[in-house]
Amino acid sequence: MEQRHLGRTGLRVSRIGLGTLTWGRDTDEHDAADMLKVFWEAGGTLVDTADVYGDGEAEYLLGRLMDGLVPRRDLVVSTKAGSVPDPDRRFDGSRGHLLAALDASLARLGTDYVDVWHVHAYDPDTPLEETLQVLDLAVNSGRVRYAGVSNFCGWQLAKAATWQLAAPGTRTRLSSTQMEYSLLQRGVEREVLPAALDLGIGLLPSSPLGRGVLTGKYRNGTPPDSRGGSEHLAPFVEPYLDDTAARIVDAVSTAADGLAVTPLQVALAWVRDRPGVAAPVIGTRNAQQLTAALSVEALSLPDEICRALDDVSAPVHRYPDHDWSTL
Repeated sequence: MEQRHLGRTGLRVSRIGLGTLTWGRDTDEHDAADMLKVFWEAGGTLVDTADVYGDGEAEYLLGRLMDGLVPRRDLVVSTKAGSVPDPDRRFDGSRGHLLAALDASLARLGTDYVDVWHVHAYDPDTPLEETLQVLDLAVNSGRVRYAGVSNFCGWQLAKAATWQLAAPGTRTRLSSTQMEYSLLQRGVEREVLPAALDLGIGLLPSSPLGRGVLTGKYRNGTPPDSRGGSEHLAPFVEPYLDDTAARIVDAVSTAADGLAVTPLQVALAWVRDRPGVAAPVIGTRNAQQLTAALSVEALSLPDEICRALDDVSAPVHRYPDHDWSTL
């Protein structure tokens, strides 16, 4: 699998990442082991997790598999901290919480360091410089190799990255940002992606298949064994089952038919090759689904197909995101 630099850093990652959102909850150890082995054998390196996935079980499971199935040195392990199960405070970017969360993640993963550590979301109740100082502490201690953020909007990302760049050699530059990005969700193109490109931050798209909708599996209803058919994930899928999404899914399916490939491959190739994207992170149920997704490595979409998909999925950019000089 082709390797790409993560932002403006020396770290290289596979251009498709493996997500573990459902590990330890919907995905058992057997299926997780099969997927990790398939991913590794295909040349995949980037494995993404978080301390809240499966209430910590995803990290614990990944740690066990690295201990006996896949060499730790062959993987780029990315995890996140900052989300908390508190209805009154969803995110905690304080020094105390983040450092404790990092130690707990390392213990579950059974490793001395993580390759990439992301702040899971912006915490409005903690000064941003306090949160960013934790990234510096983590890197300087050797427990983290590269640092990034997740779910930061454009001004938050720009402020954080600029703060880190203001003291080169002292502060750790941000390597990456993880955000939802697909043909069904192009909101990052307004401000986040331009900021990331300008500041040398690699984008790691989550849900690159539109929460599974872009595969076409929901065109004739909701399969009972799909995420949309599960009690706890149905609300996650439902926003992308409207008429607008249906038109985009139809266009993806038409493109797939014309190229003699699958809608999954078309949707994944589109987001993988967008400017600024380092590696889409995909979450699959089993090794068979993962193998189908990894087959996109051989596909590059023709320019006319990309333009057609761009047009049908184009988000509405209004002032001040639009070039105001043309209004």
